[in-house]
Amino acid sequence: MASVRTVLILILLGTSLAAGQSAPPAVPLVDAPPLASRILKNGLEVIVFEDHSVPLVTTELVVRNGSFTEPPELNGLSHLYEHMFFKGNQAMVNREPYTFDIGQSGITYNARTAEEAVTYFLTTTTPNVEISLRYLRDSARDPVFDRVLLDQEKEVVVGEIDRQESNPYSPLVQGMTRALFSRYPSRKSPAGTRATVRAATPEAMRLIQERYYVPNNAAVIITGDITPAAAFAAVETLFGGWRRRPVDPFVEFPMVEHPPLERSIGTVLTGPIQQVGMQIGWHGPSVGRDDASTYAADVFLWILRQQNSRFQRALVDSGLTMGADFGYYTQRNVGPITMTLQSTPEQARAALRAAYAEIARFADPSYYTDEELESAKVALEADALFDREKPSEYAHTISFWWATAGLEYYRGYLTRLRAISRADITRYIRTYIQNQPHVGIALMSEAAAKTSGVTSADLIGPQAAGGK
Repeated sequence: MASVRTVLILILLGTSLAAGQSAPPAVPLVDAPPLASRILKNGLEVIVFEDHSVPLVTTELVVRNGSFTEPPELNGLSHLYEHMFFKGNQAMVNREPYTFDIGQSGITYNARTAEEAVTYFLTTTTPNVEISLRYLRDSARDPVFDRVLLDQEKEVVVGEIDRQESNPYSPLVQGMTRALFSRYPSRKSPAGTRATVRAATPEAMRLIQERYYVPNNAAVIITGDITPAAAFAAVETLFGGWRRRPVDPFVEFPMVEHPPLERSIGTVLTGPIQQVGMQIGWHGPSVGRDDASTYAADVFLWILRQQNSRFQRALVDSGLTMGADFGYYTQRNVGPITMTLQSTPEQARAALRAAYAEIARFADPSYYTDEELESAKVALEADALFDREKPSEYAHTISFWWATAGLEYYRGYLTRLRAISRADITRYIRTYIQNQPHVGIALMSEAAAKTSGVTSADLIGPQAAGGK
């Protein structure tokens, strides 16, 4: 059954999805996100999304940290730091009264670690906004890395790694990451390793704090039942004394340069799965280096994902696969492009041939219609509109874009999206996909590996000829 969100997006698309119908009028469904923002003197950015529909407020602290800051010996420690964030700060040690209200005042809290951002968020009723902001402030400025609690959280994190790796398709995902980013794989692996997590010390936690948990590398996002004026005043009062780091952490500790793939690589992995999982991956555009292609990538993947697209008809409706997806992950430090296929041992080779035949046609003028192009833009706008439906979740969207691309990129996203042309998409395809070095990986059972006939040559396809 289609979700309500999907049905409503289809309604917004209207008759444009029907064959032979004209494209929808180029009327914006939604304006730029109504965000108020301010940068404090210490460099902390404050972003507010006002919504008084219910008396709830989400406060979120986002830090530009994560696996993209981690050399091998620190891999996974940003994630471990996230776990320690809620395990004690100096205000709690001093037994300040508000700290005992966190778990008893209707405040829910959680955190997330990704490649380029670590976020901490609390949702509460409007009267408790100051309590939640104080908690974020004290945990960011004055954490207490108790050794006993640290040892406990190490095992919690190791348990999460265990659960992640228990997914039978985990070797496929991890294999793609290691192959695409073979020089610096730790920079794309937020979970880390059991060895590095278990070796972590309070001193290592302090190192992360001193480098990255500083106001000029962070933002406070506030969404919900609050005015921008009240939000700015509260953050100024509570966070204004947070000391700025003299040198930007990414000036002192620059991001690594992931070298481009020198050649295409194909690998067959075996594991306890019934079907055949396959991925083809490329280095995609990076925010700040080729912004135009990041927008084109988003539009193109929406074209391919539609059920009536040529891509889906060739790979799914044909019966060659049980599912075909195409994705791009927006990142500042090389966003990966991946095609994912699920097939049977009997159909796997034919599915790969068909996939590479589609890739070869991606830039053809007839591969998608003008109506499909415009419909993809409308669907993306509708998705952006639905993103704002729940302010507590919308805070995470704002945090992601702030950390990876910057607030101005996000503010201008829909305007630039509407301007994407067929020529922009063609340039993106030819620059990053067609005839570019790539990685092909298949995961299947040992029995399937013997009977399917899939080889490394099948996985890299005919486009790998000529040294690529």
